[in-house]
Amino acid sequence: MHTRSHMARAVMEGATYAMRDCLEIIQGMGVPVREIRVAGGGARSPFWRSLQADIYKKPVWTVSSEEGPAYGVALLAGVGTGVWKSVPEACDATIKTVKATKPTRKHVNRYDALYPEYGQLYRSLKADFARIASLA
Repeated sequence: MHTRSHMARAVMEGATYAMRDCLEIIQGMGVPVREIRVAGGGARSPFWRSLQADIYKKPVWTVSSEEGPAYGVALLAGVGTGVWKSVPEACDATIKTVKATKPTRKHVNRYDALYPEYGQLYRSLKADFARIASLA
């Protein structure tokens, strides 16, 4: 009864929930997170930006640079060679936010209700993941 589209959406939702796990760890360490910035191929998808905003419960901003990892490495190299004094200075000088995708309350509520189920499913499958990995 499920289509290819359903499966693709499930993969995107699962990946985004996994990133929410990381976000919650960061916030649990006392690091305030007010917005999310995205770049690269996935950032071009309005659907995925909306999904992320809804699952993270925060605005998701596209940035002026489309090359995320490579651009980040170049900025770190610039800091290392003295072009900028710090990573925040390098980012402030070169990265600009372009467009915000804000969470939709109705969707936020639905994804929040499903998030504990995602966590329980992951915990239930953890031993299976280890067993499968040992077969490789």
